Amino acid sequence: MASVTVLGAGAWGTALAIVLARNGHEVRLAARREAQLTALGRFRENQTYLPGVQLPPAVHLDKMLASSVVSAETVVMAIPSRFARLTIAPIAAAIPEHALIISVSKGIEPESLQTMSQMLTDLAPPTSRIAVLSGPGFAPEIARGKVAALVAAAPIEATARRVQDLFAAKTLRIYRSADRIGVELGGASKNVIAIAAGISDGLGLGSSARAGLITRGLAEMMRLAHAAGAQQETLAGLAGLGDLVLTATGDLSRNRQLGLAIGRGEPIPSFSEGSPVPEGISNARAIVSLGRRYDVELPISSAVYRIIYEGASPGAMVEELLSRSLKAEF
Repeated sequence: MASVTVLGAGAWGTALAIVLARNGHEVRLAARREAQLTALGRFRENQTYLPGVQLPPAVHLDKMLASSVVSAETVVMAIPSRFARLTIAPIAAAIPEHALIISVSKGIEPESLQTMSQMLTDLAPPTSRIAVLSGPGFAPEIARGKVAALVAAAPIEATARRVQDLFAAKTLRIYRSADRIGVELGGASKNVIAIAAGISDGLGLGSSARAGLITRGLAEMMRLAHAAGAQQETLAGLAGLGDLVLTATGDLSRNRQLGLAIGRGEPIPSFSEGSPVPEGISNARAIVSLGRRYDVELPISSAVYRIIYEGASPGAMVEELLSRSLKAEF
């Protein structure tokens, strides 16, 4: 049994806290907002992000303060990428030196363009104790014990094995990888492609168009990951192709739902504090910026960026992508 603190009580953080508790670990689920903490304690379920799933008795609730991590053997960071540094910085020094730190946030820091493990290395070194967990898994399904497979990545195999041992369950298979950056870039970039796939479906372009878009989107993801020093084969695995297929086609995907709405001509909603926000909105800006940094061509991601941030029309996205010059596939 391990003492684990999960930072962030959104859908994914809550689901993984439930998994860890069912695996026999003592879990502290730390919430950023007082109102959220109060509601979790009153109902013993996350009615905003994960309704209908009760928190096991082994999940203890806490405010996100230094005291919530000071005795943890493992810290799981499940905070959205755009809030991560601001939230972690005040409590990072309280994380014990021996503690394992696992990022499960699928995003890139907007200002620095760092992955979450790179940001955590700045705040809570050494990098050898920092791992990531990613892959194709919807929080409601994981929390309800449906079968899924994820991947744990760390540069040191022993660290990745620790993550495997923590999360592996009868219905949750955990693979391991040494390519931490590849796993993280797969988790962030697939959100943007999933919005594009949703736009395609919202426009009624059909299944063939969606398949082509997903495949060429994967090519973009692989090019970017390779330029950033990752292994391209990682993007053909769970953290890349697997997560992309799930997010681009699954009805529980917030990024796909956003794309569908855009494709149907609906305005991009303004998300209030505390409501579930598709990570692809902030990821689009970060991924396109990374593409410029590494001089990598990202036509689909760039088109999504222009729709979200520059008011381009979905129809213009399609016309632009189809009018590109002809070229070899590989």
